[in-house]
Amino acid sequence: MMDILFTNAKLIDPDARNIATGALATKNGKIAAIITDNSTLPDAAQIIDCDRKYLAPGIVDIGVKVCEPGERHKESFGTAGLAAAAGGVTTMVTRPDTDPAIDNPETLEFVIRRAREAAPVNVLPMAALTKGRQGRQMTEIGFLLDAGAVAFTDCDHVVTNSKVLARALSYAKSLGALVLGHPQDPGLSIGAAATSGKFASLRGLPAVPPMAERMGLDRDIAIVEMTGASYHADQITTSRALPPLERAKHNGFDITAGTSIHHLTLNALDVANYRTFFKIKPPLRDEDDRLAITRAVQTGLIDIISSMHTPQDEESKRLPFEAAASGAVALETLLPAAMQLFHSGAMDLPTLWRAMSLNPAKRLGLPSGRLSIQAPADLVIFDPHAPFVMDRSSLQSKSRNTPFDGTRMQGKVIRTYVAGNNVYQRT
Repeated sequence: MMDILFTNAKLIDPDARNIATGALATKNGKIAAIITDNSTLPDAAQIIDCDRKYLAPGIVDIGVKVCEPGERHKESFGTAGLAAAAGGVTTMVTRPDTDPAIDNPETLEFVIRRAREAAPVNVLPMAALTKGRQGRQMTEIGFLLDAGAVAFTDCDHVVTNSKVLARALSYAKSLGALVLGHPQDPGLSIGAAATSGKFASLRGLPAVPPMAERMGLDRDIAIVEMTGASYHADQITTSRALPPLERAKHNGFDITAGTSIHHLTLNALDVANYRTFFKIKPPLRDEDDRLAITRAVQTGLIDIISSMHTPQDEESKRLPFEAAASGAVALETLLPAAMQLFHSGAMDLPTLWRAMSLNPAKRLGLPSGRLSIQAPADLVIFDPHAPFVMDRSSLQSKSRNTPFDGTRMQGKVIRTYVAGNNVYQRT
């Protein structure tokens, strides 16, 4: 007998790139059967009628910031886990830009223990590439791998010393470790609050030219070519960065790229009258860039869509735009924001789920992110058409710095399952 049988569902298979009406059964925390024809349904201890709503693999979100240790008042593993479950995110891949940075096995073990105790979803931590994320001395990558790190990154602290980065990538290559980079020329981007252009000039905001991203990516690609390392660009947000990315992939380098849901659904004009909830890093780009990045995801040139969930408290956001902290929460808004792309016709649901679930799982070597027999029963049931007005006070996150506050949106999560266990159910 099966544990759970989901019937009358629209099954999104990102690997096969299709949607089929049918049923899915789970047993012992894994997918045990997928029925898309008129076969007899198996017996199950629990039967869930999906009422022709969509059933998809849970989202695998690379680049989530949970503020433990150091800033628990902004976000804890408990609140981040609840937000993830409410947003259909079944695996959070967390960043090491904490206080202190996750740059040693002891801190990493603390994080893993706290996540296991408090979060209802899977938590996979990344570790810092250099000690203190200061770009001077690489961390003990081997020990951190043994302790449970799934990748290495200094997040938005670019390693400016190319010799240090080359040594770290060479060592990571020897251990089969994945390194995430933040493509940006730090000399051009230091102190920037917006993207260069007429709008930033009219607003008097310090700005960074889009070429800074291209320059940073060019440097990183050159070092990847030299070392043969596995590399993921955390956020590609400008059209100028797409040609070198395409060449690197064509040349066979082990490179993937991601972008954030905010850069796919918002643009520089959304800053309007210095609205600090729209201040993120990299800053929001022009509409032409947004459209180019959207096309790159649709074609597969950009592999992954992430929330880049970055909690900031009220005190750090309620400041003049230039002084306000960068970042936005997005664990709960990732799915409904992605539905904007679906409803506009920019992407279909299998394409979105390749970018939000299958591709990040494949990049990290995870068995999740797909609807296949023996894959983990990490699943989300959602209605892409359900309308609502985003109210940030209803978010599960401790920090509620979302740019979508007050926005009319579509797309609600109905249920979320992790290893066959129901971790969220909309009431």
